[in-house]
Amino acid sequence: MKTHALALTVAAAAMVSLGACSKQAGNKEPKTQTPQAEKAAGTKTIAAGLDQNGKFMAAAKAAGLDQTLAGPGPYTVFVPTDAAIGQAPAGTFDTTPANRGKLTGIITNMILPGTVLVADIDKVIDANKGKAPLATMGGGTLTATKEGGKTVITDSAGHKATIVKGDEQFTNGVVHEVDAVLMPSKPPAANAPAVGQKAGK
Repeated sequence: MKTHALALTVAAAAMVSLGACSKQAGNKEPKTQTPQAEKAAGTKTIAAGLDQNGKFMAAAKAAGLDQTLAGPGPYTVFVPTDAAIGQAPAGTFDTTPANRGKLTGIITNMILPGTVLVADIDKVIDANKGKAPLATMGGGTLTATKEGGKTVITDSAGHKATIVKGDEQFTNGVVHEVDAVLMPSKPPAANAPAVGQKAGK
């Protein structure tokens, strides 16, 4: 029962208001993986477990976030399929140095603090009358709902992404594969904050 309680605690921590999220200390947070999650994760970090030739990892490397995803975490990452990234507007995932700030904003908008499984998200959806706010590491908020029995994540502009493969567990968190890109509320500045830093000022 202690493991179940911890999972709910982690889920609650990730689904707090934007203001509370800004208090997160990034990589200084204690590791909160449950024993079951650690066993399922094996020895791979999120960075090592994702397709190294995939478009998401290419973007993460260009933004310098591959090292973050190799760090202690834990993190929950919504990873768009290559097909979804390919449908993004031209230049969105350009891996040139000039686009680094934009990539950082996009990727951190798809990362939550803590290990949040699909079941955790669904429980909060049920508890909150059909909607669950998810505070991102980029300083934004995503909204989770259920549609046709599937968990759907919506960004601030109303773009929807369905979780097509959830709960891929790694040593430093969990990955949920989604079928669309979740964009931040506004184009990030060239000096967009790193994971764990407060967005804005």
